[in-house]
Amino acid sequence: MYIYNVTTQLAENLREAWLQWMQEEHIPELLSTGHFTHHRITRLLEPHEPGMVTFAVQYFCNSLDTYEHYASVHAPALRQKAQEKWGDKALSFRTLMEVIN
Repeated sequence: MYIYNVTTQLAENLREAWLQWMQEEHIPELLSTGHFTHHRITRLLEPHEPGMVTFAVQYFCNSLDTYEHYASVHAPALRQKAQEKWGDKALSFRTLMEVIN
């Protein structure tokens, strides 16, 4: 199992709008690609920067090939949509993790 993790930091006043967009638009669109089995949204508690909130959204897939196909075929357009929607108001970085146990 692999976890594609997207960590995003944004101003606290954008929290509800961003979460709504993620839950109603972005995550359903990403999951509709068929590459991920499920997802999880978490909020980072530490480190905490005053006035900011950080979320990690984790998407689970069964194989590295599945992730790589997603990354090459679907990710660029989804990232572009997020950039157009939020610009530099939501800063993200991405990691890929392998579940060991």
